[in-house]
Parts: sequence; C-alpha cells; structure tokens
Amino acid sequence: MAFEFHLPDIGEGVVEGEIVSWKVKVGDKVKLDQPIVEIMTDKATVEIPSPKAGTIAKINFKDGEICPVGKVLVVIDEDGAPASPKPVTPPPAARPPVAAAPVARAAGSQAIEVVDVSSSRERVLATPATRRLARQMGVELGRVPATGKHGRVTTDDVKRFNSDAPRTLAIATKPGGAEERIPLRGMRKRIAETMARSVHTAAHFTYVEEIDMTELVTVRERAKMRAAERGVRLNYLPFIVKAVVSGLKKWPMLNASLDEAAQEIVRKRYYHIGIAAQGPQGLAVSVVRDADKRSIFDLSQEIDRLGEAVRTGTATRDELVGSTFTISSLGKLGGVLATPIINFPEVAILGVHKIEERPAVRGGQIVARHLMNLSISVDHRLADGWDGAMFLQDVKALLEDPTTMFMEMV
Repeated sequence: MAFEFHLPDIGEGVVEGEIVSWKVKVGDKVKLDQPIVEIMTDKATVEIPSPKAGTIAKINFKDGEICPVGKVLVVIDEDGAPASPKPVTPPPAARPPVAAAPVARAAGSQAIEVVDVSSSRERVLATPATRRLARQMGVELGRVPATGKHGRVTTDDVKRFNSDAPRTLAIATKPGGAEERIPLRGMRKRIAETMARSVHTAAHFTYVEEIDMTELVTVRERAKMRAAERGVRLNYLPFIVKAVVSGLKKWPMLNASLDEAAQEIVRKRYYHIGIAAQGPQGLAVSVVRDADKRSIFDLSQEIDRLGEAVRTGTATRDELVGSTFTISSLGKLGGVLATPIINFPEVAILGVHKIEERPAVRGGQIVARHLMNLSISVDHRLADGWDGAMFLQDVKALLEDPTTMFMEMV
C-alpha cells in the first residue's frame, strides 16, 4: 500500500526545512532506515532515513523547495506490507531535549534521531506560508510589527511592511557577456540569512587595538618542541583563546546573548568559544566547549580536531552550535584589519589578524617587533564601547606578557 511520510518535527520550534538533495528518485527501491533525503533547518543539515521499506512512488518537494513540518514529503509503496488505517507520523515525545543555541552553521549531516534544533528566529510567530512570503519579498520577519493573535506575524503584516519599505529604482541593462546563475540554497542561503539577520538586528560597533606579540612569539617557539613530543601542532590561537576567556570573566556582558522573546539578557557562566573557519559549504563556526578548563596543549588539539572536521564536512551538529563568544581568524592570511560580523545572538566577536614584523618605537628607539591587530565587533544594544575597549585592553595585556597570562589560568 502507499505510505505517506510526513516531514516530522525535528526540533522544538522548527516549522519547515529546505530540501538540500534527494538521495533517491521515483521508482527506486529503499530499505528501512536507508537515507533518502538531506534537509536543512536553521541549525543543521539533517539526513532523513526511510521509515519504511518499499518503492519511492512520489516525491512532493524538489531540491531547494521548502517543506513545512507535517506535510507529505514522500510517498512509499510498501513491499508486501499489510494495509494500515493511516500513515504514522513520529510522535513529539520521541524528540530529544532541546538545547538553546545560536544560528547553526553545520557543515556535515547526521541522522535525524540525534538532532535537536531551536533558534531565535523561531521565536517569531508566523505560519509557514507567511515565512515563505517574507523570504520571497526579502523581508526579515523579526523586524515586522505583528498584529495577529498572540503576537503572530500575518501575511498582511509582511505585505504592509514591504510596501512601506523604501524602494530603489530598477534599471534594465543588457548583459555584457556570458553569465552563470546559481540557485541560492542550502548552506550558502543559511549563511546569507544569518549574516543579514545579524547586521540588521545587532547594532555593530568595532574597536581595534595593536598587539605586540614579540614575547609570545618567543614563548611559542620554546614550547613547540615539547608540544611536538605530545603530537600537538602549537600555534597562537590557543593562547588567544585563553586570553579571551580571562577577559570575558572580567567583562561578562560580552559572554552573553539576548532572549528577544523574553526581553532578557542571558549572561553565560560557561565559556564555549566559537572558532570561525571556512568549510566546504561556506563559513562554519566550530565550538571549543569549556575553554576555561582546558590547557594550552588541550586547546590546540581540540581546535585542530574541530578545524579538520569542518574542512572535511564531517562536523556534527553538537560541534557547531552553542558558542558563547566567537573568534574569527584567517591565520597567515589574516590581513591588516577587518570588522567581523557578530555571530548572532552573541554579543561580540573577535577578529584576529596576521602577525608580522614591523617597526615600533620602544624606549625612544625604532626596533623590529612582531605586531598583530585585533578587532572586536560588539552589539551596542547590550554592551557599551567602554566594555569592548576594556575587554580588548585586558586581552592585549595578557598576550603581550605571557607570564601574566599563565598566572591568570585556573
């Protein structure tokens, strides 16, 4: 008989998923629990297994389309199965508990049984149809005044907001040569939505400081051999993470997030440091959990492990969500200065730039020093310029005097 498989609720608050790619086509034979489709939510790309053995009879949503939770995703003709009164949808009780987390940047896929998903975006009450209309119009739902019951954003609210928005003049132009059109979907689409939400919601300001890394360069060189004996590839990022954690303990407003629905500032008393890196599907943020409890060598190994998982697209959802503060670094390609976009809903992000030998004045003399710029972007709604500047001054002091940094460690 024909079994209608409805898209299950894969996490509290998630109302829809984008079809990334089908692993089967109509007419294919499938086994029980065989992966049949990859679906992207706001948190992760999840792999959906077949709930039945049989033959794919109908696929209702194409790649790139949005399937609301509860809609029939696929129809499977069961092989020799007895008739049942109605299709079965996985019960909500089967879901694992949900852990609050910032916007996901998942590079890998995983089975649906281990996925829990939530995001600040889902706190905006709206039907799937209203969300779809908002996406088509390029409207950020969080900015639309809600007139519906219980604060729900309606389709009329979206249309009214869109009609009130300032317009730009469209000018028709003739193509000057060959061009390629690539659908904006999957991880790239999620990155676009996440960055736009951060820029249009958080009130960014950036503060920059020059760091004299000369002493730390010497410390690292001395420690490299001992690190190698333990199989550790020691770079500067673990030292920066330690300095950041120390600074966050003094300036807790930067280790926080904003619960927009409850209108509460949530200060975190744990230190899960996100490390932004380039993955095969775009920018991803892996999370070093409990960074305050790790040694320099331990941090180095964990950062390397997570970085490799991101590069190979094998990072799990748990390794890509839950950061409380993010560090963005391009290593040797770090450039001179950048203004990083906050990893919403966090309060701040640190941009790490390249270390290079440059002239500096010390004791009235021009000398060569290993200098680096750090830039911090802060959400001015929750933290003042003083907080960001003093935090970076504390980080600077620790990096410039590694002895002090080691004294600060717990």
